[in-house]
Amino acid sequence: MNPRVRNILKRTLTTLPVLWLVVTVVFLLIHIVPGDPIAQMLGDGASAADISGLRHAYGLDAPLSEQYLRYWRGIFHADLGRSLRLHDTVLHLVLQRYPYTLALTAAAMVIGIGLAIPAGVYSATRRNRWQDRGLGLLSLTGLSFPNFALGPILIVVFSIGLGWLPVSGAGVGTAQFLRHLILPAVTLGLGMAAILTRMVRTSMLEELGQDYIRTARAKGLPERTVVLRHALRNALNPVLTVVGLQFGSLLAGAIVTETIFSWPGLGRLTLSAISNRDYALVQGCILTVGLTYVLVNLLTDAAYAVADPRMRR
Repeated sequence: MNPRVRNILKRTLTTLPVLWLVVTVVFLLIHIVPGDPIAQMLGDGASAADISGLRHAYGLDAPLSEQYLRYWRGIFHADLGRSLRLHDTVLHLVLQRYPYTLALTAAAMVIGIGLAIPAGVYSATRRNRWQDRGLGLLSLTGLSFPNFALGPILIVVFSIGLGWLPVSGAGVGTAQFLRHLILPAVTLGLGMAAILTRMVRTSMLEELGQDYIRTARAKGLPERTVVLRHALRNALNPVLTVVGLQFGSLLAGAIVTETIFSWPGLGRLTLSAISNRDYALVQGCILTVGLTYVLVNLLTDAAYAVADPRMRR
């Protein structure tokens, strides 16, 4: 077997216990929290017979261990159960909302990386000058604004004040979808850009001090070639690690951002399911996020070999 394929398979196998632990912990925590979702769904006027019958219909009267095994059997058969509140299959609800969250997260990553790499490289090549200090101040400012503070500020300025962009929703049609995507994506992406800018700067400064960079300059290579083709490519490995980890943070931050902008994604669905104690729907959302995070980390490992040829060995 190809060593690269074997390494990817090994990484995939090591992530399976993580997924099992995430789903198990979420399953247990949801069931341990006091309260009866069936009684909450039927209301205060429901009779004991109605509550008991609906609990039996959803299998919630079975022992916890039996519910746990039944849930895992459903996963292997692509059956995540039915939502208590929305009366639809969890898989269908997740597949409806997942593309919106994926689009939001991808757009935020594009904004974050697109701002951070040029800013970090520019800052490193002008170390300790006013440009470097100015970009450092901007990065610190970006880190100081959490999503729940930055989002409303952007709404006040660009939606209410200037009237350039819509406040909430996802719109209808591609053009409207992209216009509605801008503000939530910027809200998520700016925080990531601030973190990555400092990381790119630090990594670039380390590479620019290496012997091979001095050798490239001594050979008369243009400074642009030295910085972009040699230093930047080798500086990307630690940056790629942070990008993979930040993807998970973006998924978590999407819950707050989607709520602020009424974005119809998985984050809002998860929050609604938690508040309604919709067991199956919460588990389905968490499982989707976990699988996505694992996949992104596997893709990050593969990207190492592209960014740094030394990793291919």
